[in-house]
Formats: sequence, C-alpha cells, structure tokens
Amino acid sequence: MSASPSCPLCEHPHSYPLPVAGKRYHRCQGCELVWLEAADHLDARAEKAVYDDHDNRVDDPGYRRFLMRAFGEVTSRLAPPASGLDFGCGPGPALIAMGREAGYQMAGYDKFYADEPELLTRQYDFITSTEVMEHIADPREALDRLWNCLKPGGLLVLQTQRVLGDERFITWRYRHDPTHITFFAEASFRALAARWRAGVEFPHPDVVIFTKL
Repeated sequence: MSASPSCPLCEHPHSYPLPVAGKRYHRCQGCELVWLEAADHLDARAEKAVYDDHDNRVDDPGYRRFLMRAFGEVTSRLAPPASGLDFGCGPGPALIAMGREAGYQMAGYDKFYADEPELLTRQYDFITSTEVMEHIADPREALDRLWNCLKPGGLLVLQTQRVLGDERFITWRYRHDPTHITFFAEASFRALAARWRAGVEFPHPDVVIFTKL
C-alpha cells in the first residue's frame, strides 16, 4: 500500500484520497486542503486556452462588482496612494484599473499575460489575488513568495471559493473547471496565518485577508 502524499500547503504528512469523476484528488488531514494529482492537470497550452476564453472585460460593471468583494477590503483599510500588486491579473486587468482610478499605485503580474518576474521582488502595501489560488499547483511556494513581497502592516487579500465537507466537494460546481486544481478550506488559511504569525479575517465566504504584523 503506497503512502499518502503530503500536503502541498502545510506539509502535513497524512492525507486521504478523494476521487471524483475519474480524477484523483487528495485531502489533507491537517489543514483540510484538497488538491488534484499532477497527472490530472492540464498542460500549459490547454490551461491558457481556457483562460483565453474568459470574458473578463475591464469595463464590465458586473465583473467590477465581483472584484469589489476583495478590493473593497483594501479601500476600507488602506488609503491611496498605497502601492499594490494584483497577482494573476489576467488578460483584462480590471482590478488594476479600479485601483488606479481610486488613486492607488498598481502593478499586475500574470504568468501568461504579464510575466514580469521583477514585480515579485518588490515590496507592496497590499497584494490582491482574485480567483487565482485555485489554479496554483504549489500553493505554499506561491503564497510564501507573495507574503515576502508585503511590507510590515501590509495586506494579502485572496478571493477563492472555500471547500466545505467531502460530500459537498463531490457535487461542487466550482470543481468542474478543469483549471481548478487546489481548493482551500478555512482551516487551510488558518494554518497559513499560524505559520506566518499573521492576522487573518474572513469577511466574505470567498475572501480571506491576511495582515502582516
């Protein structure tokens, strides 16, 4: 019998299989993260093709309202001209436009559409990442890198739907997107906050805020 894989977020050594629809998922027994085995991931070309098909226009009022669940948490806590990075900004960087319109200094990084690695070596007052973390195969590395880009007192605001129980996961519509490979529970984010010694808040069912103390 093969050993269970360790968690790609908290590195807990024990997980259990959670197979669904022919795909091989695992769930951490520590932080409750769910992840899809690498063999079931799309390749980069197929992954980008899915993103190219998204219609996230900068001037779409509905999309802007959606993004305000995360960005509104920034505006209520930090005054412009605070500096911000939108990680995973995509081909239609609406949140960057919203930030600049509100007087914030904004930059955007995306491995497919704005691949400027030097942006990940700078320091920011806040970092947003909306509907991105569920696409990340190595969440510990990605999140630690973002955390290291924050100034003391800075905010990391993530927007991604949180996984609940196993039965809910099996029937969860959010799982159906083939580019969604990593699913966080509230416990996953609390484990991160404990490791970082960070403040953590859950203002919306799909938004979490970390504060760098």
